[in-house]
Amino acid sequence: MTNQALNQTTSERWGAGLAPIALLLAGAVFLLMMLVGLLMRSAQGNLVVVDPVLFYQLMTAHGVGMVGAAGLSGAAVMWYFLGRHVPLSTTVFAIFLGLFLLGVVLILGAIFVGGFAAAWTFLYPLPAHSGGAWSDNAAVAFLCGLVSIGVGFLLFYLEAGRAILARYGSLPKAMAWPLAFTGKMDDVPPPTVIASTAVIIFNSLGIVVGAAVLVISLINLLVPTFAVDALLAKNMIYFFGHVFINASIYMAVIGVYEVIPEYTGRPWKSSRAFAIAWTAILLFVLSVYPHHLMQDTVMPGWALILGQVVSYLSAIPVLAVTAFGLLGNVRGSGMRWDLASSLLFIGVFGWSIGVVPAVVDGVISANKLMHNTQWVPGHFHTYLLLGEVAMSFGVMAWLVRNREQATFNGLDRTAFWAYVAGSLGFILVLLTAGAMSVPRRWAVHAPEWIAQDRISSLFAFVIVLGATYFVVRYAIRLVTANGAR
Repeated sequence: MTNQALNQTTSERWGAGLAPIALLLAGAVFLLMMLVGLLMRSAQGNLVVVDPVLFYQLMTAHGVGMVGAAGLSGAAVMWYFLGRHVPLSTTVFAIFLGLFLLGVVLILGAIFVGGFAAAWTFLYPLPAHSGGAWSDNAAVAFLCGLVSIGVGFLLFYLEAGRAILARYGSLPKAMAWPLAFTGKMDDVPPPTVIASTAVIIFNSLGIVVGAAVLVISLINLLVPTFAVDALLAKNMIYFFGHVFINASIYMAVIGVYEVIPEYTGRPWKSSRAFAIAWTAILLFVLSVYPHHLMQDTVMPGWALILGQVVSYLSAIPVLAVTAFGLLGNVRGSGMRWDLASSLLFIGVFGWSIGVVPAVVDGVISANKLMHNTQWVPGHFHTYLLLGEVAMSFGVMAWLVRNREQATFNGLDRTAFWAYVAGSLGFILVLLTAGAMSVPRRWAVHAPEWIAQDRISSLFAFVIVLGATYFVVRYAIRLVTANGAR
């Protein structure tokens, strides 16, 4: 089968397949978690009354739900477009989706039935020491839910890796290392394959480490005399968490590589610089996580320095191969802007500017003052709201667009700018509050912080309006097949 025929076959097969359905599920979870976030900010601003016990349950659901939805949407984007280049198993994706949904049921039950409220980080040994807030069974259910999702993702990556290896023969070739290190390569993989291979490598490692610490925590729950070094467990948890959320963004950006060239008429080629940059991304994602642990004074000094230095460097590949690559692809192309292309473009913009507050927090001296403030949710909401989530919404809009009638006016334009303006305002308030040392994770706020909470709630409401339009529009068009590809 020729590459062109393979592309047509997989595109047709997945046009009505599970990946678009997974995107719809992820979009629904995004919307639900945004509503939860709005409720929490409103409670902090004394606009509604939420019991602190329920607040921390909501906070746990919001954190794990947004990370999980980002992972699911990124995986759906990667699977859809990787299927253009290599044949993938429908059965494996169905199993992945089933394990993901099983994990969601277990996690929601643990939180809202069992009362689990230890945040998405489930820091060891906190799940086993709730002070009576939740039972060990609730903690077991929560951890088993994460294990189920992790196993699903591992199967997902194994299948994607198998298909890539069958086509290119080795991971170095799939990463275009001959091109990167010698400048010459006969069968250069496309950007989607290079990006997918890098994600497969670093997120498989992250998931294995995460699974190991989850099993350790489960054993500790069932056999309390079993214990491990808490600092080691914390390192494992943050390595897993940091790698996973980064993988979600790096999977979603594949949609930019595949979709934007359809608008500009210019292919996004795998250059030597592109291959080198993705090799750097692979190394940086695996080594930058210690910047989450700068509050832990018992951490080895070299690890903290590594986290700071790599935080500086990690922005370079993002800007070099994606941000500048996007500008170069779009500039002078005369492309037609619509909801899909606008969301994908703003997704790269948000991802790029999100680097700035992240690097600031990665500076040891600044981290000591700002890490436990709202500066941190400010920077990762930039990555998500204007980065991964925007790119996922962009792919959703592209999947159901009518090429002949594609426009960018009316409700599409209004919803887009409402989402962007709401996100920028929400993020700016968080960063400002962080610079003023307003703490994060507090259910009850001091009177001096209420005004910021209320302004933030207003922006959050605007975000929800825009996101609701994106998800409902996608769902209606997907179901009715209007504008189907």
